[in-house]
Amino acid sequence: MRFFFLTLFFCLLTIHARADFSPQEDQAWPIEGLSNPYDISQDQFFPVMRKGRIHALQYPVEVTGLKIPYNPTKEIFDDITYNPFRWIAQKMARRFAGVKSYDELMAWLGLNQYPQEEGDGPYYIPFPDGTRPSYRMGESFYDTENGKAFSLSCVACHSANLFGRPVLGLTNKRTRANEFMRRGVSMMKKGNSQLFAGVTSADRGERRMYTQTKKNAWFVESRTPSMLGLDTSLAHVALSLSHREKSAWAEKTKTFKRRPREEKLRDFVADSKPMPWWNVKYKNKWLSDGSVVAGNPILTNILWNEIGRGTDLQKLDQWFSDNGTKIKELTTAVFSAVAPRWTDYFPAESLDLDKAIKGQALFKRSCTKCHGDYLKSWEEKELSSQDFDHPEKSLFETKKVKYFKNTFVRDVGTDPQRWQGMSSLLQLNDLELSKKHGIKIKLQKGYVPPPLVGIWSRWPYMHNNSMGSLCEVLTVSSDRSKTFWTGPALDQNLDFDSSCVGFPKEEDVPQEWTQNRENLYDTSRSGQSNSGHDERIFIREGREIYSRDQKMQIIEFLKTL
Repeated sequence: MRFFFLTLFFCLLTIHARADFSPQEDQAWPIEGLSNPYDISQDQFFPVMRKGRIHALQYPVEVTGLKIPYNPTKEIFDDITYNPFRWIAQKMARRFAGVKSYDELMAWLGLNQYPQEEGDGPYYIPFPDGTRPSYRMGESFYDTENGKAFSLSCVACHSANLFGRPVLGLTNKRTRANEFMRRGVSMMKKGNSQLFAGVTSADRGERRMYTQTKKNAWFVESRTPSMLGLDTSLAHVALSLSHREKSAWAEKTKTFKRRPREEKLRDFVADSKPMPWWNVKYKNKWLSDGSVVAGNPILTNILWNEIGRGTDLQKLDQWFSDNGTKIKELTTAVFSAVAPRWTDYFPAESLDLDKAIKGQALFKRSCTKCHGDYLKSWEEKELSSQDFDHPEKSLFETKKVKYFKNTFVRDVGTDPQRWQGMSSLLQLNDLELSKKHGIKIKLQKGYVPPPLVGIWSRWPYMHNNSMGSLCEVLTVSSDRSKTFWTGPALDQNLDFDSSCVGFPKEEDVPQEWTQNRENLYDTSRSGQSNSGHDERIFIREGREIYSRDQKMQIIEFLKTL
């Protein structure tokens, strides 16, 4: 009987720990990943995951600090008015935003259209209300007591159009969410509810919403990313914190500081790309530098996001207490995300099985010790000449991923400014909400060598997007391109180099890309260096250990992951 109660006691402890899901520092991790962190039963998993994906599409935090009145805002960009005062104000707003319609504004922001069907696997995108929305992915709406409001959701940065198919969890190469935030907060601080009502038909409730959001906006400071496709979330959080009284923000909600504290991220560039969701399941240290060493990374992200929206932290604390189920659903959606496969877009015959097998052997020699091991279907079959001449799609499947029980960080000479910038967020360890939810930040030196699942779809490469293709990644640092053109992944024949896996070579770049200097990546700029990741990897004592043919074999293998 004593044994029964002890067993029950420890089972309950395990259930409680898994229900909270707040990993501790250096907690051992399954080497095959943790795609079901709450141990949800098979019959309940899909409904929970579906709800989580809807939360990613429709941001669930109702207490979020920056709610924008929807109808009046849309009116500024879409409505025709014969009131000369409104006409002038609308024209100024459109010129300031650089667009002529509301949908054009959302497209400029980088938001993609919903697919025609919900899809499945990596392409499963649930329609929140059961039918295909007319608005874009990333637009999030709230029915409040003051009227309809909108904001941006997770997928504004964590979804992308990959050759005509939107993929949740894939890095958005064209996101302007940070710039949208910077411009929107700037406009809001300059206006008032009377002016807002004067240029729109905002009613009393919408004016109240505007006034409250403007108050929250005074606690927000954002920066434009150094390059299109990068994210300034570190700076956004640190700069927004600098507008709260240091003695007050950690214990209470927010006390406005008219002269913000000095903050190095106001000038120091520590930008990075939004990372893919499906890698989260393999790690017990999160962010590109592994600086989040404890706590649920999804809850952590929401907390930081709300600090960057000027949200009342007491209200957020209560929201966390009341919405554990939503956190569970969203966490499940992120941890269970899977990557798109090469053979979803290209025929199996486009892959050279012989080259891929040779590339796997080279990969095991130089890359496995940092990036993990990948069991392929071809290893489980006795191959015939038919398999090499006309390979089946199933031959290229990855059967098992073996990463590491404890995620490690390496300094391989890549641009250090992203991990250096994390020092500005160490102050978050003092936040009562961080302590309550077991969140801990530890400054690292270097970056996590990530799992390479779906690596073929994740160009440009490195934490700062500084290498445009896998060929560049495997090129000696001194010989890499100093500049390259970037663009959307709309056409797999025109916008993609399938041999090198990444952006087309300069001579093949679509002409429309070169007409916008925003598309030019310059590695000489601060925080955008493409140095490192060569010495002791494919260079030994200054000499390359692989020929060009061998490098292309490695790339052929990487296409199959």
